[in-house]
Amino acid sequence: MPERVYLDWNATTPLRPEARQAMAAAWEAAGNPSSVHTEGRQARRLVEDARAAVAAAVGARAPDVVFTSGGTEANALALMPGLRRGSGEPVRRLLLSAIEHPSVLSGGRFFPEAIGTIRVTGSGLIDLDDLRRLVADGPPALVSVMLANNETGALQPVGEVADIVHEANGLLHVDAIQALGKIPFDISMIGADLVTLSAHKIGGPKGVGALVLADGVQGLAPLLRGGGQELGRRAGTENVAGIAAFGAAVRAAMAALEGDAARIRALRDRLEAGLRETPGMIVFSGDVPRLPNTTLFTVPGIKAETAVIGFDLGGVSVSSGSACSSGKVQPSHVLEAMGFDRELAQGAVRLSLGWSTSEAGIDLALQAWRKLADALLKGRRNTA
Repeated sequence: MPERVYLDWNATTPLRPEARQAMAAAWEAAGNPSSVHTEGRQARRLVEDARAAVAAAVGARAPDVVFTSGGTEANALALMPGLRRGSGEPVRRLLLSAIEHPSVLSGGRFFPEAIGTIRVTGSGLIDLDDLRRLVADGPPALVSVMLANNETGALQPVGEVADIVHEANGLLHVDAIQALGKIPFDISMIGADLVTLSAHKIGGPKGVGALVLADGVQGLAPLLRGGGQELGRRAGTENVAGIAAFGAAVRAAMAALEGDAARIRALRDRLEAGLRETPGMIVFSGDVPRLPNTTLFTVPGIKAETAVIGFDLGGVSVSSGSACSSGKVQPSHVLEAMGFDRELAQGAVRLSLGWSTSEAGIDLALQAWRKLADALLKGRRNTA
């Protein structure tokens, strides 16, 4: 079978060996982690070890980590009215940046009339002046701003956002799902009150995520009610094997973060240098800080669906923007929010790298692109 190169790491990652081993070991633990007998305590230890690993990765306390079925559930759990810090006034409305993930744009448990949208700049960064205007115009708000955009890779100025939000007596939720394991951060450094994470973006299994609360955040009500699991914040017997693998993946990702980031950034820059040889090439958010592994680009006149298929035929797996929208012929809402027209937004292709990406893989991707671009652009010139 011909060699293939996987460049869709922002959609999901391969399972890390450490996570695979942790899952296999957890499957041998027969007990329910809520049981008090020996088998139950063994299962509980696996869950709590993973909780400690996730907490350490983001500078939080272990009891403030709530395991969920994934990032979407974690976001839905976080986005609710009534949250407060200490004895402060509870939040009564929700403000979202226009480039959030669909699981955040859905608004969680807020009614639509209580939701406002924060503009972004043409570079894909939150408009801080618009944020200031919105937080000042009404009761305390929960503001949701992702740390790193899943399509462009742009890193948001969440520290400045936190200052603005807290000055207005609001709370800040940060979707850090794409940032974990790619850039260093912790919950206090970014000023977040709530942070959401997902295992399968860092080499863990699909179907596991976490909501992390800052110390002092109160008022969280469960989405799922029943037993008293997760300190009453998320009912249902814990996914012991998935959670154990999440913990193992977090430890491995954090241990390799510095070295991986530098190597991957160099490969990404080499990839972009090759892509920019194509006339008319646009790299989105290329003028602002980004994740070291992400490139979102387009060439006017080339459709994303055509490019994705062409890459695939050339042995390279890429995506057209967010994988959660795959199969839908529609432009990127992120690029539309940034002010790009619909036709240009429909042509965006995302390449995202990971720990096993090699120089040979980048060479193959560039080879596939040049062949595709030559054919498409030649055809366009012939019909001009």
